[in-house]
Amino acid sequence: MAINLQKGQRINLKKENGAILQHVCVGVNWGAIVKTGWLGAGSKEAVDLDASCALLDGNKKTIDLVYFGNLKSKDDAVKHSGDDLTGDMDGDDGLDNEIITLNFSKLNPSVEYIAFVLNSFRGHDFDTIPFASIRIYEGSPVLVNDIFATYNIAKEPGFAGHVSMVMGVFYKRNNEWKFNAVGEPTKDRRLEDTIKTVQQNYL
Repeated sequence: MAINLQKGQRINLKKENGAILQHVCVGVNWGAIVKTGWLGAGSKEAVDLDASCALLDGNKKTIDLVYFGNLKSKDDAVKHSGDDLTGDMDGDDGLDNEIITLNFSKLNPSVEYIAFVLNSFRGHDFDTIPFASIRIYEGSPVLVNDIFATYNIAKEPGFAGHVSMVMGVFYKRNNEWKFNAVGEPTKDRRLEDTIKTVQQNYL
């Protein structure tokens, strides 16, 4: 597919050979905050970002929620790699700290929206994090094939002053899955409120 999406852009999940995409990953990579002391010695402050995924029906009602406290959906279609509480403490290692995988073939038939969101658990402003990037791609946690969308939330000015964002939403139309690359920060501070924002504005 090899599509790098812009915010708000929408695509279907059909490959060039006509096959339908079945496996998607959302990976988030970020770093700890480095602070300089009065003698110049740097200390590091852990950053806890949380990637989450909400599965909703046609009435925009949440059917299931996958996050650090619930690592697998009831239908086994969505899996979370586990909670990373610190970020990269020794610089960018190039690996995702948290990964959510999605298998469309296993989804509960009543699911019509799949929303991916990100929250800063301790309330760290995205602007204070040295690096934080998101990629939504075809593949698996150990193999990145085609990347749909990438967001650099530590460097884009629009994310300053925010601790939550909507990464993207998969949605079903005429029994086919499509993707909306949202990439927008929100004023929310809790996961529950971020999901409400998705329900009100992005479905």
